[in-house]
Amino acid sequence: MTNVLIELTDLGFAWPGHAPLLDIPEFRLQAGESLFLKGPSGSGKTTLLGLLGGVQKPDRGSICLLGTELTSLSAGARDYFRVDHTGYIFQQFNLLPFLSVRENVELPCHFSKLRASRAAQRHGSVDAAAASLLKGLGLGDSALLERRADELSIGQQQRVAAARALIGQPELVIADEPTSALDADTRETFIRLLFDECRSAGASLLFVSHDQSLAPLFDRHLSLAELNRAARPAEV
Repeated sequence: MTNVLIELTDLGFAWPGHAPLLDIPEFRLQAGESLFLKGPSGSGKTTLLGLLGGVQKPDRGSICLLGTELTSLSAGARDYFRVDHTGYIFQQFNLLPFLSVRENVELPCHFSKLRASRAAQRHGSVDAAAASLLKGLGLGDSALLERRADELSIGQQQRVAAARALIGQPELVIADEPTSALDADTRETFIRLLFDECRSAGASLLFVSHDQSLAPLFDRHLSLAELNRAARPAEV
């Protein structure tokens, strides 16, 4: 039987002074499952991803990841837990502009001994793991690895952000609109690598996008409105 990686129960969240944004009775993501999540801008998708990553805490309810209750952890403990077990592809990339491509990709391994160990075990070294991921994403030029991140095109930055999320085989990969800056050919390569890396690591993939054409590629797809009572019209 497949194990549950994430389980949400009675989750509620509102920004201060605003109406409830999220009201989710229950949600589960299985280990190794790929899930496509859609929803309009402002519907709370990015906020939900932040809660799942432990960046924010809900107003109420339970977020259980890998058997650990995130809401019971301190902010510092959530940070350590997140870097060990979650790879996050941010919509705005969040690369450090003053670091090289290689240094940006390897960053999680500097903060997580677990991910550094996994990367070295699979590829021989953290450097080799970074180079392998970047090559698979079409960024295999050795000179490019030493370029500053702010010297790259938008599409290149997006792929570097993906390699950073995947290094060290985290159990959960969260992708927030990760294909928005990619052309059709690069998008196909990107998606293929993302699935291959998640599959080889046994990782779950939670993928948020407006690109409905990608939905059939996933094990499951749903809209946030199906989960979120706060997004539904009030019953008369």
